Amino acid sequence: MTSDVTQLGFLLFVSALVAMLSRRVHLPYTVGLVLAGMGLYFSHYYLKWHLTRDLIFSVFLPPLVFEAALFIDWKEFKRELPVVTLLATVGVVLAAAVTALGMRYVLGWDWGSALIFGVLIAATDPVSVIATLKESKVSGRLKILIESESLLNDGTAAVAFVAVLGILAGGHDTVLSISGALFVTIIGGILIGGITSYLLMLLAGRTPDYLVEITFTTLAAYGSFLISEHYHCSGVLAALTAGLVVGNFRSSGSISAAGRHALGPFWEYIAFVANSLIFLLIGAQEAQQDFSGLWLPVLVAIVLVTLGRAVAIYPVCVLFVGTRLKVNMRHQHLLFWGGLRGALALALALSLPGEFPHHNGIVLITFAVVAFSVFAQGLTITPLMRRLGQLG
Repeated sequence: MTSDVTQLGFLLFVSALVAMLSRRVHLPYTVGLVLAGMGLYFSHYYLKWHLTRDLIFSVFLPPLVFEAALFIDWKEFKRELPVVTLLATVGVVLAAAVTALGMRYVLGWDWGSALIFGVLIAATDPVSVIATLKESKVSGRLKILIESESLLNDGTAAVAFVAVLGILAGGHDTVLSISGALFVTIIGGILIGGITSYLLMLLAGRTPDYLVEITFTTLAAYGSFLISEHYHCSGVLAALTAGLVVGNFRSSGSISAAGRHALGPFWEYIAFVANSLIFLLIGAQEAQQDFSGLWLPVLVAIVLVTLGRAVAIYPVCVLFVGTRLKVNMRHQHLLFWGGLRGALALALALSLPGEFPHHNGIVLITFAVVAFSVFAQGLTITPLMRRLGQLG
């Protein structure tokens, strides 16, 4: 236990130094963390922690999704809901289909492996996307579009991954069965998140102690996520719903003035810690991967994933031309290039059974695509925003 706490302290110290240096040299913080994680591995520093599905889903993802949703303006979110819902449903299906078809016919993978990889890599990770937005100080409609699409995309991709895995395992044999499972997973997650957070906020409203109020919001983030996952519903959608509910309570005055002032800094710090640890661990594990003999599949996958993201954004946005929800071309370009991959895709890949066809290839290629996303997209998204005049 003592060694775990000591290592946590050291990693936070490294994170703080990286944050200071990244700002000084104008390097995206997430890129700096990944490089630092690689440096730790090559310096032979022993990391007791490794990225696993359980670590990402049980520790890191709940507060990050909750914190992102907490600061989303409900009125703006509701106004953009038709656009982001279509992008996060039809868009995910299109992106997954493009990638799966390419993996099947270009690389000759079996359909099951191709579909699983297509679905898991279609998820644009809110951890990566939101960290980048905060650094870039993006505001206005672009911010709500990118954040909301990433959060919903994340939830639907995770749901689709579980559904496809269930079909391949023989758990669903009819369209009705598949539709029913998807409905329960999505609606169940939303209901659990809404009910859990609402009840906890009712309790929070009965005390003037801001520390107790903050504790209830923490329980709302983790409780909604973990309860939902326990009942095989979407933990991401539960945490998203919980964040929106708590944010609404916060603005309505159900939390004391001291609680409202403390809520923002507390959750920003929690997000900073979680982001820092995730990207340090991603860097350390990226450095351990052996990509020899996989360069062609990796390059094919990167091209397919990029093409899939384009198909997910531009055709869907065409549907809103001529309406009040029209997405201008500059926003479409940034939605396309801002669809970063990260911890969620890795968590899904790492959760595959060891005997799954192409298991090692899926995990290694996912690490490679995440590395491309962090470095290529992470380093260029802010200059692209500046060039398109979209920085706040």
